[in-house]
Amino acid sequence: MGLKVALITPAGRGSRAGNRATATRWAGLLRALGCRVRVVGPEDDTGQWHIAGRPPDLVMALHAWRSHAAILACRDAFPGCPRVVVLTGTDVYRFQYSHPEVFQESLAAADALVGLHDCLAEDLPSGFLSRLQVVHQSALPLPPRAPPPGRRHLDVLVAGHLREEKDPLRAALAVRELPAASRLRIIQLGGALDDAWARAARDEMAGNPRYRWLGDQTRWRVRQWMARARLMVISSHMEGGANVVSEACVAGLPVLASDIPGNRGLLGDDYAGYFPVADTAALRDRLRRAEAEPAFVDRLRRQVLARAPLFRPEAEREGLARVIAACGLIP
Repeated sequence: MGLKVALITPAGRGSRAGNRATATRWAGLLRALGCRVRVVGPEDDTGQWHIAGRPPDLVMALHAWRSHAAILACRDAFPGCPRVVVLTGTDVYRFQYSHPEVFQESLAAADALVGLHDCLAEDLPSGFLSRLQVVHQSALPLPPRAPPPGRRHLDVLVAGHLREEKDPLRAALAVRELPAASRLRIIQLGGALDDAWARAARDEMAGNPRYRWLGDQTRWRVRQWMARARLMVISSHMEGGANVVSEACVAGLPVLASDIPGNRGLLGDDYAGYFPVADTAALRDRLRRAEAEPAFVDRLRRQVLARAPLFRPEAEREGLARVIAACGLIP
């Protein structure tokens, strides 16, 4: 009989949010370690925490703030069951300051904390550092028959939901009013958080012929666009360790990334593709350099490929095994 794990996510069934994707992937990796896993979403009642009619041996909760109530409920219902809290970007870089009591109560209830990038410790309260484990999110290589990049356009991919933390239209702003000879085009994938963001994207398309918003896409379509694109832009104000960066590295897709801890913690301090947060002019300069200097793009490609071994599924599985061991358990 394997270890029984309740894996709690604030994203419901059918959601394409990162928390649900992480929970689904981790469930598979934990099962590969011999665990029996139940993924519990917001639509499930507390009875779903039981596995085969018995309490779990381990609770893992994604998101300290959004899963706060579930974390405390598990603490009270299963006092002898170790608890793991997985920290997101909004946890560390927003809710830690806007809702400090909730944030710290979730952390205090955890036997182990999981961060998804190497710079997270810079922003975590020192009293919790001894509980921190880093697990890099993994990605699979692109299929061998993926379509090659097009020749008419130099497509730059932005993949992520349209919401404030992502600064999603920064790349679109950066390609406004480029010289007519430029082949740069921004392809944006991801659903809008609300109607305001959808209107903003549609308005940008209407006035910016270099920008296309394709909305929410299936995973295989995102991977197709990753194969076709020449570059990716990650313009976020805050990230907890975006899986799309892992995917870009494994795919050998060069990234232009905002200079924030969540990106540096995946790409490394010496990465050549950073630009200051929300700096449209700086991003425009790097995009134009990428178009004009193949050697610059080749350098970025070599750098992301050098990071790719960090994001193998085996490495993520081993990271989860270390987390379990840190809780005094054996998978």
